Amino acid sequence: MKRSRVVPVAALLCILTFAGAAMALREAERARGQEATLEEVLYLPSGKTLKRLSLGYSGLLANIYWTRAVQYFGSRHARGTTRYDLLAPLLDITTDLDPHLIVAYQTGSVFLCQRPPEGAGQPDKAVALLEKGIRENPDYWRMYFTLGFVHYLERRDYKAAQQAFEKGSENPHALPWMKVMAARMAEKGADLETAMELWKGVYETNPDPMVRETAMRHILSLEADAHIAQLVDRVHAFQQQTGRLPSQWSDMIQIGLLRGIPQDPAGYPYKLMPDGSVEVENRREFPFLGQFGPNGR
Repeated sequence: MKRSRVVPVAALLCILTFAGAAMALREAERARGQEATLEEVLYLPSGKTLKRLSLGYSGLLANIYWTRAVQYFGSRHARGTTRYDLLAPLLDITTDLDPHLIVAYQTGSVFLCQRPPEGAGQPDKAVALLEKGIRENPDYWRMYFTLGFVHYLERRDYKAAQQAFEKGSENPHALPWMKVMAARMAEKGADLETAMELWKGVYETNPDPMVRETAMRHILSLEADAHIAQLVDRVHAFQQQTGRLPSQWSDMIQIGLLRGIPQDPAGYPYKLMPDGSVEVENRREFPFLGQFGPNGR
């Protein structure tokens, strides 16, 4: 009876000691004006070591470290930083503590793979995290979707993306479009339509609000990219028919190339530039405009 009480008490003391030490370090570093240094010592170098020290409370510690990882990413994302040095270690410790914490793999890999300042710009580490998640959770087919997503959009490795989608599609619970995505990988490289479908998949399958917001901004930027490409084609058609560039949208409406003044996904009219190019009214509404496709990255 006494022994059954000793374990939870010891675990609680361990956690309180860890928290107290962290708070003491934080106050000491604040006094010295070296907050950045503190972040380099607030985690142990090995999640497996920490798991052994958790006395059976590794799930609780995993949630603590996952919260820390989200806070770390969110604070830097809000400041527009380009460095997320502790993100991968924090995620690795989290998933060592709880190998079945799906959200850490799914959302953490999106945080890792995107280019700064939207993410850490570490797609290879995102792949390593997802492959770890697949080893620990082989029946969770959505992990293969995220792996294919990272290979396709961030690494431009279409063969690896195809293999990820194909492997995931073998799961009897996988949605049919996993096979469709595998086929698209085999047929072609980068294209707006496939990128759009992948970001829609992220938006629909990831519960994290920050990831969903980023996915929607990508979707709207890709929609604007597609609209602009179509409008530029019609500007060229106008030039071929008339021998000149249009000076305003009404010129194109009069000869039937447009039905009305075209609007971007945010509801603002596109701007027709003197050289025949097309721009959005407010670039901040579409932060990823032009990052994908023939004129993108």
